[in-house]
Amino acid sequence: MTLLVVTAVEPEAEAVRAGLPAGRVRVAAVGVGAAAAAAGTARLLALAEAAGSPYQAVILAGIAGGFADRAPLGATVVATRSIAADLGADSPDGFISLDELGFGTAVAPAAPTLLASLRESLPDAITGDILTVNTATGTAETAETLARRFPAAVAEGMEGYGAARAAADATLPFAELRTISNTIGPRDRAAWRIPDALAALTKAARSLGL
Repeated sequence: MTLLVVTAVEPEAEAVRAGLPAGRVRVAAVGVGAAAAAAGTARLLALAEAAGSPYQAVILAGIAGGFADRAPLGATVVATRSIAADLGADSPDGFISLDELGFGTAVAPAAPTLLASLRESLPDAITGDILTVNTATGTAETAETLARRFPAAVAEGMEGYGAARAAADATLPFAELRTISNTIGPRDRAAWRIPDALAALTKAARSLGL
């Protein structure tokens, strides 16, 4: 399988490359946020298609915040679904999702075969929904609201749904793989464990020979 692994930033890409087994895997940083992830992933897929060497699957990899009591620091998480948590509309009665508005879906399920391969390769990984947000959570109130709205969510990032949409438009299987650097909630940079999460990402990348 010719696999494209996209990350938000270069340190994540370097961590993935450091753990990759020999094989046909391309790793590229495409930028922070869902829009950058969608545009960057779509561009790489189009270029590969035009060159006659198309990719066969896409994985978004990186570090993320984990929900307390669901995904501890250093854990590896694999998305069953990548969900655009704040894509929709505000209202006096609360948030209205894109699905509820009838304008499409904010939910991108992981490809079953790809998800199964990752689960087999990473038996200790936590599986669940990974939220895609445009603004990283920084308060206990927002963390509690998200945890209540998405009881199956284990982590949040900023790129998964965007990369998933690019893969879907190219009719390619997609999955999201993250390692946990911080707990979702009040921003406490002193408590972040980014080097540990990057090291865990290198270890997890060994599964990407698929």
